[in-house]
Amino acid sequence: MSIGIIGPDELVKRILHVLKAFPSFSPVAQTYANVDEAPRLAEAIADEVEVLLVSGPVPYNKIREQTSLSLALHYVPLTDTGFYRALSRLKNALGPDSLLRVSIDTLGKPMISQSLAEINETRIVPVLYDGPSNASKEALVAHHAALFDAGACDAVLTAEASVAAALSERGIPNEWVIPTDGNITVALERALLSTETRQSKEAQIVVGLMNLDHFERRIQTHASEHEIQKFKLEIHRMLLDYVASLDGYLTHLGGDEYLFFTTRGIFERVTGGYKSIPLGRSVYQKFGLSLSIGMGFGRSANEAGTHARAALRKSKEAGGDTCFIVGEDRMLIGPLAMSDPLEAALSLTDADLIKRAEDAGMTSAYLSKLMAQVARTGQTDYMVHELAAIMDITVRSTHRLLQQWLDHRLVTISGVEKVPKGRPRQIFRLVFLQDQTGG
Repeated sequence: MSIGIIGPDELVKRILHVLKAFPSFSPVAQTYANVDEAPRLAEAIADEVEVLLVSGPVPYNKIREQTSLSLALHYVPLTDTGFYRALSRLKNALGPDSLLRVSIDTLGKPMISQSLAEINETRIVPVLYDGPSNASKEALVAHHAALFDAGACDAVLTAEASVAAALSERGIPNEWVIPTDGNITVALERALLSTETRQSKEAQIVVGLMNLDHFERRIQTHASEHEIQKFKLEIHRMLLDYVASLDGYLTHLGGDEYLFFTTRGIFERVTGGYKSIPLGRSVYQKFGLSLSIGMGFGRSANEAGTHARAALRKSKEAGGDTCFIVGEDRMLIGPLAMSDPLEAALSLTDADLIKRAEDAGMTSAYLSKLMAQVARTGQTDYMVHELAAIMDITVRSTHRLLQQWLDHRLVTISGVEKVPKGRPRQIFRLVFLQDQTGG
């Protein structure tokens, strides 16, 4: 799903960073230096996108009032968290104990009054702008400057970057009220729910394949057939409960493999937007087994099943204990965290990254294993023996591969570790995966 992102450069970059956790979206970004450009930019990309997200209420009001676009339009809300951040920075700059008269635009009186009351803030005197919601940059700058020049305010809180820049040029103390990552996430979730494509895909059937890693080795620890059968039944019951939470259907394919069906909308909600599958941790904690899961999306049941098998193969190549998704466009999504969603975020493997890796002699198996490791730990710096262990190859083979990856700029040498005896050890940084972790 294509989404248009419009705002000042700094906020657009921030939105695009948060957007990495929403693999359903393909962004088309436009930046402006002046908020008055927002309506023109919206019209320019309206035919390319399904939904528009703008950086705040000011550009939102301008687009809504100056255009007649039919597509869904959303904005990133300014909440008390952004207000507290800007207010704290302002007080630190001007003196935390001084009485401050602050001219504020865009933010509503109820929110400001409630926010100040909640933190028992009595040294801030808000002076609210009560002009039109689509006021131009020039009008907002003139309003704040007039108050400051007349001695009616000591500083300014503004929701627009261009207004903040203009005030700074005039030497007027100010802070730009910007949304937090949490505000951006909420706005993206609302945008996702509003798209027609999303609504049509809610009921799409998806296919899942689950494989118990090293299952045969595990059951050999049981002394009798009765214990083995009881062990299998307990596993089946746990998997059945999980699939029931998806309103899905589970069947045992025999041995260590299970097949299940659910709908895309439910799967997305339960996994927090394709971020995590806590089932993996539950199975390991209770049975000492890890899970490999492959999810397939498709335009038909046959295509979804084929993609689920390909996704499961990727999970096994990554060393197990993970989940990948193969979409209807054959794009690989993952690895998903097999634990709490706060512990790891979703990475998105794009076609350019796969092509670069293949050109450097990196197989899909190595790429999957490295991605899974980085997704679990967030670490991108490794020594040769660590990389060899991750990829399950010899140190000598790893040295040869690293030379190829250095030549193709997939990795860099980030430092050297000195050892008491012997030559210093080089530390290699997987720069091609840094974007996957927000680094």
